Formats: sequence, C-alpha cells, structure tokens
Amino acid sequence: MAFSSRLMSRSKQLYGSQAILNQQHAFPVRYYAKEAAPAGLKGDEMLKDIFRDIKQKFETAIGVLRKEKITIDPENPAAVSHYAKVMKTIREKAGLFSESQRIQFTIEEETQDIPDARTFFLKLQEIRTKRGLSDELGVEAMTMDALEKVEKEIKQPLMRNDKKGMALLMAEFDKVNKKLGVRREDLPKYEEELELKIAKAQLEELKKDAVEAMETQRKREEFKNEKEVDVRSLDIRNFL
Repeated sequence: MAFSSRLMSRSKQLYGSQAILNQQHAFPVRYYAKEAAPAGLKGDEMLKDIFRDIKQKFETAIGVLRKEKITIDPENPAAVSHYAKVMKTIREKAGLFSESQRIQFTIEEETQDIPDARTFFLKLQEIRTKRGLSDELGVEAMTMDALEKVEKEIKQPLMRNDKKGMALLMAEFDKVNKKLGVRREDLPKYEEELELKIAKAQLEELKKDAVEAMETQRKREEFKNEKEVDVRSLDIRNFL
C-alpha cells in the first residue's frame, strides 16, 4: 500500500482535529454566543443551544471542505487565493466572523467602557500585540502624535464623548491617512489582502503539520521503504 494511503488512514485524527480546523479558523464560542443563546434561556438550556449552534457550524464547515480541493502550497498564489475563497465560503455559510470582523468585535468588547481617547488607543495597541499584528507603517506612533496635538489644542485629555474634540482628531487622522496613501474606499481591498495573508499563514501551518506527520510515520519500520510524498499531492478531503 502506498505511503500516502497509509498515512491517510493512520493520521486522520491529526488532520481532522488539528490541521484542518486548527486554532486559526476554529469557532470560538464568544464570537457568536450572543446569537446562539436567545433571551430567556438559562443554565443547561443555554449550553445546549450553544452546543447545537457550534455543531451546526462545524458540520457546515466540514461539508464545504469535503467538496473543495485544497492544495497545500503556501508559495502558490493561486492555491492561497483558492484556500482564502473556501474559508470565506465557510464563514458565509456558517455565519462566522472574518478576521477583520473578529478584530472589530474584540475592540468593541474591550473598549466599550473606556471613556478617554488615550486609554482607548493604548488598548488598541494591546489588542494588536496580542493578535500578533504588526505595525510596519508606524501608525500607532502617528496616532498618538495626532492625539497629543489635539489634547494640546483643547488643553485637556480628549474624551470619546467630546464631539468637537473627536472631530479635530478625525481631521488629524485624515491627514495621516493621506500621508500613508490610505483611502476609505480602499478598505475592502485592505481586508482582502489581510485575508490572503491569513490564508497563506494557515496553509504554511497545514504544510508544517503534514510534513511533521509524514516524518513521524517514516521513522516507523513499516514505512521505511515507502516513497516520500509531496505535500502538494495530498487531498485534504480524504482526511475528513
């Protein structure tokens, strides 16, 4: 029996639970628990309702993955683009957040009770760091410079409910965006670029997991004479 076939049968649990639905695109309960628990449900009923919702989303995702051929080749732009489209289809059919929506959700949850602009932006920095997002353009420093300028002008800390002060800050941000060449109408394009970066990172993780699994199997006596398998030839649908 070919090495790839034997690997397939013996590594199904690894690919099914760790690689295909890894932490990068798993379904955290907190992202849709509010939707999954209608008003009036308490205790066991709420947990059962959330569990059913998670189960339905999981089955929807698996259903999509069983129909799509995914090539584990993070260096191939076409493979990355196709993988990103598959993940988008899963999110749309299962009602899941995109990465941008997850970030927005996190920001809203963790900043809703922050009254002043400075603490708000410091929290944004903290969220960015925790999510492993880079600030290659130095936007945070420009943001704080803009805030410093506005607070110096109004001669007090800027509060988020200060409409006039916030308008001044937004005007400063427009200057920063212009300097960076960022336009509001291009935001969908930036989100798409982010999703492609995430898709590539996930394929790299899948490739790493697949290679590690194959190397582990090849150390076993029964696999020593088997031909090495190109990760790109693996069909994920066979592992689900």
